[in-house]
Amino acid sequence: MRELRIRVLAGVFVVAAVLSWAGARLWNSIGTLPSVPLAAPIVLALIAVVLTATALSLRGRFKAQRERRPEAKGVDPLMAARAVVFGQASALVAALVAGMYGGTGAFLLELLDIPARRDQAIYAGFSVVAGIAVIAAAIFLERVCKLPEDDEHNNGAASPA
Repeated sequence: MRELRIRVLAGVFVVAAVLSWAGARLWNSIGTLPSVPLAAPIVLALIAVVLTATALSLRGRFKAQRERRPEAKGVDPLMAARAVVFGQASALVAALVAGMYGGTGAFLLELLDIPARRDQAIYAGFSVVAGIAVIAAAIFLERVCKLPEDDEHNNGAASPA
């Protein structure tokens, strides 16, 4: 399984932000711009909490296994792999959504004198922050579930005495 690449996530974010900014300008010029939902940052924050809780749970279980505690509950490798895939998918979607709201929020910065648009810009800003939290939690989960590096290249190498 491949690791998340920050460059890919940043690229998705930037492309989505630019397209969203341009779309918001176009949409506003021909009609009314749809509003940023209040639920957007809340849902993203909940996903970040779930990913972080999963990572902390797995980290504790892995630590208990390494220390060979008698009450240690094993981690099913398939469950860990599913958690990582969920984290990676969440990070990609969060980068896309955060970019979309970031572009819309950047457009809304021009309209801060209108109270309704100011609220929309705030919601968009919180959505970007929550999207970044999802990405950080997904990367943390991925690091927790990462297998130790193979030391095959060090096998057979004599250490200096």
